[in-house]
Amino acid sequence: MFIEVLKAEYIGDYSIALTFNNGVTKTVNLQNELTGVVYEPLKNHDYFKNFRIKFNTIEWENGADYAPEYLYEIGK
Repeated sequence: MFIEVLKAEYIGDYSIALTFNNGVTKTVNLQNELTGVVYEPLKNHDYFKNFRIKFNTIEWENGADYAPEYLYEIGK
């Protein structure tokens, strides 16, 4: 089974509650994951909050995203 993000809700301070296609809900905090040029704009809270679900994961306007499997792995 491929892991997919079905629902995502910003809950504050670089944290997002994610619901996956296997019924599991996890919270990820991406504050320490914002390394690299493509993730630099996400350090701005207002920019970070504006993501969408695209191609079964979360994605930001500049194309930054994370693999759904990675989000599942680091989520709590």
